Amino acid sequence: MRGLTHRWIVPPAVVPDAPPHIEPIVARCLAARNLTANRAEEFLNPRLTSMHDPALMPGLEPAASHILSAIDSGAPTVIYADYDVDGLTAAAILHHTILHLRPSAKLTTYIPHRLDEGYGLNPDAVRSLAKSGAKLIVSVDCGITASPSAVLARDLGIDLIITDHHTPPASPDELPPARYIVHPRTPGETPYPCPHLCGAAVAFKLAWRLATLHHGAARVTPDTREILMDNLALAALGTIADVVPLTGENRIIARHGLARLPHCNLIGLHALADAANLADQRIDSEAVGFRLAPRLNASGRMGHAAEAFELLTTHDHNRAETIAKELTKLNDSRRKTEQRITEEAIALAGSCSMTTPDTRAIILAQENWHPGVVGIACSRLVGKFNRPTILLNREGDLCKGSARSIDGFSIHDALSQCKDLLESFGGHDMAAGLSVKTSNLDELTLRLTEMANQAISPDMLLPALRIDCEATLDELTPNAVRQLLDLGPFGRDNPTPSILLRNLSLPRDPQTFGSRQAHLSIHVKNAHAEVRLVAWRWGEHAHAVRAGQTLDAVVEPKLNEWQGRTRLEPIVRDIRLAASPR
Repeated sequence: MRGLTHRWIVPPAVVPDAPPHIEPIVARCLAARNLTANRAEEFLNPRLTSMHDPALMPGLEPAASHILSAIDSGAPTVIYADYDVDGLTAAAILHHTILHLRPSAKLTTYIPHRLDEGYGLNPDAVRSLAKSGAKLIVSVDCGITASPSAVLARDLGIDLIITDHHTPPASPDELPPARYIVHPRTPGETPYPCPHLCGAAVAFKLAWRLATLHHGAARVTPDTREILMDNLALAALGTIADVVPLTGENRIIARHGLARLPHCNLIGLHALADAANLADQRIDSEAVGFRLAPRLNASGRMGHAAEAFELLTTHDHNRAETIAKELTKLNDSRRKTEQRITEEAIALAGSCSMTTPDTRAIILAQENWHPGVVGIACSRLVGKFNRPTILLNREGDLCKGSARSIDGFSIHDALSQCKDLLESFGGHDMAAGLSVKTSNLDELTLRLTEMANQAISPDMLLPALRIDCEATLDELTPNAVRQLLDLGPFGRDNPTPSILLRNLSLPRDPQTFGSRQAHLSIHVKNAHAEVRLVAWRWGEHAHAVRAGQTLDAVVEPKLNEWQGRTRLEPIVRDIRLAASPR
């Protein structure tokens, strides 16, 4: 079954098995996600006490002991962080924890410049830190493939502890020679029960163990618990921003971390929420993904991420407000740059015949594409053309940029098969960063396109829309929608529910609205109810939908709460007109 924009996957009807207080539409949604009565209750009410013991993380126990011993001996210690939200929040978590437990620690943080240094541990930075007297480097959200830098650190007399979550080498023999490696999927070790934590969550588990080691017991003091709960809010930001699966322990971190955000003691997070117009509003995964995370990322993309880290760690209210406003300005600039790159890339992909059914990958390079922004433009092209996309900034004989992919095609595996052509790369199945010599770009394009053409079927070029269940329009009551929203936080592996509404009639033509008339307001009704549907970025489809037609719609549940009034306002994912083939 196909709609205007997606290939619909409609599940077979299932018999709900959910607690009796659950609305029927919610029970069907839970059943479609294989959440029976017992599991549904656990899913709807995830408990902090269900989190795993940090000691189960490979390498974490000895690493935690070594960090405290090194600091107690007076060793100058450096937290070496990535420059994205995951890395920044991971660094802030260790910063707050270590300085709480060891106020006199000789602790600094190093964040590489995205454009000048690139991703990860780099040898020049290690040399510089050695000259400044560093004796211990703790990496966060990076380092698992940084063997040359690890060798250099060892040779310079620096202890290196790597904490990371990115795809590790296949063999233990290929691991960097660090003092300790803390990673949920270290090759040769028993995997951590939740193997797909983000970097901030790995740092949170380490911080948790540092705290219990310090106190000599499983329970910590009330002031330390406050620090850990604030850290949980930071870990939630990293978990959502890094698009890891929001299931298992990740769901616990995201759910409780988001709940902590409005009440945390981190003044920078409150200033950030104010700058994003989220003060006194419910902060969900959508608010993090579209309003908070882009502001934190903007500093690293458009300049240096040091300001964003300062925001997460400052105790100065005025400074926090100043940084939050500056990040908002940078984010506005980033959006304009991203829009330009996206428009140019779409046009160039079309002119290079990379959007035809016979070419199932987009690989482009231009001289004026900001390397800090191309990753977001990649995501836009993947959303539009549903094929793996690589966008690179070409500067002389080197191209640097980002890659994004689709379900069923691991961009990390594909780049691994082309590593003889690459200067560097790293990432995971759905996203990666890379650099390649300009002279190797054509061969890289050829190889990756051949891989994509073999692995991606024609059907995969139209994105799949997985529907949770069918419902009638009158079943979408405010109470039912609130219960559906309680299935959040939503994200990877726990998407916002998609509800199929059949046989809706249109009493009047849809209306466009918003900047450039980009969005569509569609009023639909059945025999019992009439509801306004909002279709974001659907203005181009206005001509296809007219009064008097009958349609099926796949929607996401949504409530519009404004000035004390609550009304249903589902979001359109796709529609299929009655005349379309079933």
